[in-house]
Amino acid sequence: MDILQFILQVLLGISSVLLTLLILLHKGRGGGLSDMFGGGMTSAVGSSGLAERNLNRFTVVLALVWFVAIVGLGLITKFEVI
Repeated sequence: MDILQFILQVLLGISSVLLTLLILLHKGRGGGLSDMFGGGMTSAVGSSGLAERNLNRFTVVLALVWFVAIVGLGLITKFEVI
């Protein structure tokens, strides 16, 4: 059980950092953090529709991995015998 808990903790840490980075990479819809870093400027070299869809897919999959790690750690903690 300790090995599974360690694996889930590492998975949670890695997925948290990557999820934060992927969310910050998304195209801004106005007034957000992406405008602060120059995302509000319109240019012809913007991301294509395919790149945006792939970024959305990666973000959703990573969010599901993050959610499963959270639930798994919660269940291990709840049913852990001292």
